[in-house]
Amino acid sequence: MAETLLEARGLGVRFGDFRALSEVVLDVAAGSLHAVIGPNGAGKTTLFNVLTGRIAPSEGRIVLAGRDVTRLPAHRRVHLGMARSFQVTNIFADLTVAENLRLAVQAVSGAEPWVFWRARTPSREKVAALLDEAGLAARADWRAGDLSHGGQRALEIGMALAADPRIIFLDEPLAGMGIDDIHRTKEMIHDLVPARTVVLIEHNMRVVLDISDRITVLAQGRPIAEGAPAMIRSDAAVREAYLGSGM
Repeated sequence: MAETLLEARGLGVRFGDFRALSEVVLDVAAGSLHAVIGPNGAGKTTLFNVLTGRIAPSEGRIVLAGRDVTRLPAHRRVHLGMARSFQVTNIFADLTVAENLRLAVQAVSGAEPWVFWRARTPSREKVAALLDEAGLAARADWRAGDLSHGGQRALEIGMALAADPRIIFLDEPLAGMGIDDIHRTKEMIHDLVPARTVVLIEHNMRVVLDISDRITVLAQGRPIAEGAPAMIRSDAAVREAYLGSGM
């Protein structure tokens, strides 16, 4: 049985009188692709914010690789091997693809981020490896803003990989993509495992069911189902809450 890399127990988040999350229990196996799905307002992004340290839980506990990180801020979790991409693409549009990745490498290596001309800072090999992993080697010299939406999301994921994370959180990486971009990005995400662990929020159910090892379903801030894709596909409560009869 695979080692559990990330676990959450009894997570809850309150904003005033509103409960965004309640009694969330989650186990993410090392080297797996674990999807979190649910209707809009189910609490998926709030869960990501708590797990990655952007907000503190009102109750509960989070353990990463055996270490309690419940109260650890986001930047400290990065140094423990955690990375995240966001719903809104966050790149430097006027820089080249390679320069964006170089900045990301420098940011985690402690080098001066804007000094492009210094040899060995950061290693060209690291940037080249990230270009390959993001599927952008042929577009290294392109202006980042000229990439397709899918290419920009791939670049953002590549930048998140600069820290060489053990676990990466991807928040709706396929949103707004055309069919070709969806296929390329889906394959890139799938290829991240088992070398890395991926936690994914995504509304494209065809992709989720195709590439996930395990799926957690949230509704109104609570988990209502968890299991392998085949189990989730046939779960009556999931159909009623989110997926619909056409699943």
